[in-house]
Amino acid sequence: MVERRLQSIALVSRLALGLVFIWHGLVPKILWLSVDEVAMIQAHGLPAAEWVAQAAGLAEILLGLLLVLLRGHRWPLLLAGLLLIGLLVDVALFSPHLLLQAFNPVSTNLAALALCLSAWLAEAKPAEVRPPSRMQSH
Repeated sequence: MVERRLQSIALVSRLALGLVFIWHGLVPKILWLSVDEVAMIQAHGLPAAEWVAQAAGLAEILLGLLLVLLRGHRWPLLLAGLLLIGLLVDVALFSPHLLLQAFNPVSTNLAALALCLSAWLAEAKPAEVRPPSRMQSH
């Protein structure tokens, strides 16, 4: 019973997290390039902001698919968590004004990190249960 519930939690967490990455890769980077995406790329002094945005969008879509399709592997969760932290720090350093916007990187990244942690914990192998050691009396 507990195992099935944990599997359900992991699945829902991975699906939601995968959809977050797929959406953020597809919609503001590929289908309708966001002005904010371009500005964040230009803040790094990178040329060809459209190309960089599309490459980043494809990478996000790929990660979203890996999160959903590779449910037997935990490394996509670790990768997603590290990227979410790294991207949040990046925005704080290079585009801090975005931290004050509605649905900003703080709220979205923290929610996505919570999904990573939920899936990570739900997929953890149960610790070996050892019988308590008994003191022998002499």
